[in-house]
This record gives sequence, C-alpha cells and structure tokens, in this order.
Amino acid sequence: MPLKEGDKAPDFHSTSVDAGGERPVGLGDYAGKTLVLYFYPKDDTPGCTKEACSFRDMSGEFAAAGAAILGVSPDSAVSHGKFIGKYQLPFPLMADEDHAIATAYGVWKEKSMYGKTYMGVERTTFVIDGKGVIRRIFPKVKVEGHVAEVLKSIAEL
Repeated sequence: MPLKEGDKAPDFHSTSVDAGGERPVGLGDYAGKTLVLYFYPKDDTPGCTKEACSFRDMSGEFAAAGAAILGVSPDSAVSHGKFIGKYQLPFPLMADEDHAIATAYGVWKEKSMYGKTYMGVERTTFVIDGKGVIRRIFPKVKVEGHVAEVLKSIAEL
C-alpha cells in the first residue's frame, strides 16, 4: 500500500554521515522538528549532485523554517562521506545499502533504461512533521526548482 500524505512515516534506523563523521540515526531523532527526507539514486551523479547542492544552497532557509534535511541513497557511508566532502554538504546523508528504508517508503522500484529493467530508487521527497506524520510527498522529482518547491510547502504547513 503506497504511503499517502497524512500517514505515519515509517520508522527507520541506519548510519548517517555528515561533516563530523558517522553516527546512528532514526526517525525519532527528529521528533519535534520538520524533516525533509529526500531519496536519491546515487552519490556524485549529475542529477543527484544538482539536487544535493540545491539543498545545500538553501539549507539556511530550511533551518530558518525549522526543518532538517536528510538525504537517503543505497550508497555506503564511505561514499556519502566523499560526496559530502566534495560538495561541502551541511546536512547528513543516510546509508540504505539493503534498500530497507527505500522499500518502507515505497521508493525502491523497477526502473528501465535503454530497454533494460532494474531495481532502483525513484527520486522522491517526503516532508515529515515533528509528530512523525507525512505532510507532503513529492514523487518522481524533477530536480530543477524542486528544492524551492519543498521549502515553499514547509511554509504552508
């Protein structure tokens, strides 16, 4: 059953990486705070880099709106650390190597490219309120203008 706005967000536990290193992270760590949970396919690829850098460039506005940003991909913590360092990302990235979190959020899907099908992350952003309720879902994200749209949605909550 796909998640809908108004549903309780699935809990998660994994390793996150930020400029300070690796640490365990779970949904409960964001209690009382708006969380922008964005799923992306792969570190250091063109679309994913553009999306991450857009969140980076607007991170001050998200903080001012009381929102935390957490990126999620199937990449390892080591890969995330390199990606964060290369682009000076001021928010953590969460490792989902077994796809459990992407599956729980319904974004681990069959995709196709050049006539071949494969499983991968469908770029999707969730805005979760401080009580753990999904307030907005942005499926099949097109990177251009997306981050500004997410920020605007938080102001409207």
